[in-house]
Amino acid sequence: MTVLRKMGSDKTGPEISRRGFLAGSSGLTFAVVFAGTGASLMGPAQAYAQPRALSAWVAIGADNRIVIQTPAAEMGQGSMTGVPLALAEELDADWSKVTLDFAPSEAETYGYNVRGSKSMAIVGSRAVQMYYNDVRIAGAQVRRVLLDAAAAKWKVPVSELKTEPSVVIHGPSGRRMTYGQIAAFATAPKVLPKIGKDDLKKPAQFRLIGNTRMQRRDIPAKVNGTAQFAMDVRVPGMVYATTVHAPTVNATPVSWNADKVAGMKDILGTVKLPKGVAIVGRTFEAVRAARDQLEVKWKAGKSRTFDSEPELETAYAKVAMDPKAKTSKVAARGDVKKALAGGAKKFRADFRADFAYHAQMEPLNAVVRFSPDGKSVEVWDGTQSPDRCRETVAKAIGFKVEQVTHHQCYLGGGFGRRSLADYAAEAALVAREAMRPVKLIWTREEDVAYGMFRPQNYQCMEAAMDSSGKVVAWEHCIVGDGRNLVTGGMKIPYYQIANQLQELRGTSHGLRLKHWRAVAHPFNIFAIESFVDEMAAAEGMDPIEFRLKRMSPTPKLAKTFEMVREMSEWSKKRPEGRALGVSLSERSGSLGAGVAEISLDKSTGKIKVHKTWMAVDGGTIVLPDGARANIESGINWGISSMLQERVTIKKGVVEQSNFHDYNVMRMSDVPEEIHIEFVKSTGKPTGLGEIGNPWLGAAIANAVFSMTGKRLRHVPFTPERVLAALKA
Repeated sequence: MTVLRKMGSDKTGPEISRRGFLAGSSGLTFAVVFAGTGASLMGPAQAYAQPRALSAWVAIGADNRIVIQTPAAEMGQGSMTGVPLALAEELDADWSKVTLDFAPSEAETYGYNVRGSKSMAIVGSRAVQMYYNDVRIAGAQVRRVLLDAAAAKWKVPVSELKTEPSVVIHGPSGRRMTYGQIAAFATAPKVLPKIGKDDLKKPAQFRLIGNTRMQRRDIPAKVNGTAQFAMDVRVPGMVYATTVHAPTVNATPVSWNADKVAGMKDILGTVKLPKGVAIVGRTFEAVRAARDQLEVKWKAGKSRTFDSEPELETAYAKVAMDPKAKTSKVAARGDVKKALAGGAKKFRADFRADFAYHAQMEPLNAVVRFSPDGKSVEVWDGTQSPDRCRETVAKAIGFKVEQVTHHQCYLGGGFGRRSLADYAAEAALVAREAMRPVKLIWTREEDVAYGMFRPQNYQCMEAAMDSSGKVVAWEHCIVGDGRNLVTGGMKIPYYQIANQLQELRGTSHGLRLKHWRAVAHPFNIFAIESFVDEMAAAEGMDPIEFRLKRMSPTPKLAKTFEMVREMSEWSKKRPEGRALGVSLSERSGSLGAGVAEISLDKSTGKIKVHKTWMAVDGGTIVLPDGARANIESGINWGISSMLQERVTIKKGVVEQSNFHDYNVMRMSDVPEEIHIEFVKSTGKPTGLGEIGNPWLGAAIANAVFSMTGKRLRHVPFTPERVLAALKA
């Protein structure tokens, strides 16, 4: 059922966005260019010459301006700067002359290789590590094109030429040409030059990569209000929409009070969606008010009887203890059963984790506009995966991908949730019915109620030591839904234990689940490193010494433990009421070790993290400022998730609705000090966007044990759970 009132032209006032207001009020004018790539902040308006494209990645203007396509979604992690910075390094570009533009959503040209196909998805800390080699080659190719063009112009061997930032120099004669001068006559060859490993710069030659003075390009625009998020987009004739989805998964709308809602002020009608109902109106305030009046009858869904808390405590625990439970092997090494049976000392522990919500700052939203003939469509979206967004929208409305133009915007937080574009697909469905451009916004309440969560889980750990005290057997099972959403981080190659077994004991409850920052690593590393700490305590050993001497760490991991021990002055006596806890962190090829200093109010059960220290081996650090900010963000995210954030479900319905009952960290909860150091490395960059949060759960729990002798085994560590542990 679709009920829409006839939509004529509306008389509306001037469309002044946040961008226009701030730019106008400050006396600055910015040139905002809309092309197939969306909006690009070009800088103070001036008569730029059209730059000449010398490859799909690079265009150079006669004024020496260099435009680099950046394929990285920018959600505050610095990728849109770090990726093109590596290209500019090999191009030998003057970075002050470089302008960045979001690359078109065309994975075949701008995607990285993953499992035999191309993708532009910025997930799993992939941006810099996956694009690093490709964009360096792309930069070196354009540099070669410039050198070849200059050599032909001067009629000299190309071997006699060298480059300095944005300049080609002929050594014997001292002649110089800027890149802009060369671009005026150079043409891009049909086949770009081949670049080998020896053609790329050596780390000692880097000017830009690893330069601590390089700053993220998105910061000024975000400070002055010119950065375009999807929420900022307004197009002529645009109307607004919001949604109400089924309260339980797989439920569908049967009927609703369409006439009553359509009769409300500024409401244009309602649209049936596969899993919900959309309300369309002239203002968002109007559709928000109408949403509160919408009454929908639903056909019940699969999860209608699911209660998360008793399910975790009873059903999950039963599966974990059932020797006949259906299992699937995650990883195995040696003979763990034999090693456990023959161990001199044996250990066992169980751990739990609740559902968690992504809690991104910018609500899910997208703008969709069909062409007048209805044969093509434009989408404005802040997505982690622009190519997937195009495909998702095309599939929803029965279009070919080529009929969809995607405009990439900044993201007000992604954390894995914005790698799917279900909300953009809904916007397209509504815009088609409304026959007008539509901005669809999910309210915060809707996003929580219809959320895609980090799955809850129950973990069982067993280990054994030999007669010398070395850990020689390790078994780890996890019960939970979502396969890799619960198994990620279970493998422990960084501890070279001879006999290991990691198993998934699955359970399905029909809820919507999704990748969450560092996916399963936060709760798996919480269990792993809490368990290691228990063994260290049982042996009466210092936790770091135990890891170094009994857990057989790789040299790479051992280095980070040694660094963080020195950074934190681990053996130094702490003030009264303070305690330290330690844990490793691992994600996306990076390794780290962290120490947290905490206090605990034993009357309320509230834990406060005062200081953190973290040593990280992330290979070559391309953008140090961005890398550091990424890890700082992850540390705060980890503290918030491990101390406060939880989703509970009753009869298939989410019990939380907004930030008043889904608690996230406040400014008063942020540590007073965050210290980060990187292991010096010339290796390929590894992921840093998610290395900052997996270690916090274990480090906090281990610090609480150091202070109280009590173990915390269920995240998050809410005050109620802490008080219960203290009384146990």
